[in-house]
Amino acid sequence: MDAKPDLDEEMDRLQGHMPDWAGRNFDRLRQPEAVWVRVPAGIALTGGGMLGFLPVLGFWMLPIGLALLAYDVPPMRRPLARALRFTNSKIAQRKERKADKKAR
Repeated sequence: MDAKPDLDEEMDRLQGHMPDWAGRNFDRLRQPEAVWVRVPAGIALTGGGMLGFLPVLGFWMLPIGLALLAYDVPPMRRPLARALRFTNSKIAQRKERKADKKAR
């Protein structure tokens, strides 16, 4: 891996971990012309992620919301790319442990 994480690469990895229903139209939200949808969606997902202890909402919404907001707030890009790299690695480790338990 590079020393400097790239936001787009980490977003691609995160999208691969997302549920299908959540990641279905995620590529469209990442396009530059979708700023009018991306900002409200980022705010809504961030708010929902903070309420992740409630039913239906989940903590998975927080990094996705922050990532969407980072596309329009340049100072957020590098720190969020680092946070997404960490999050993606933890998700991958958890999936590997689950797969190992099922294999036994």
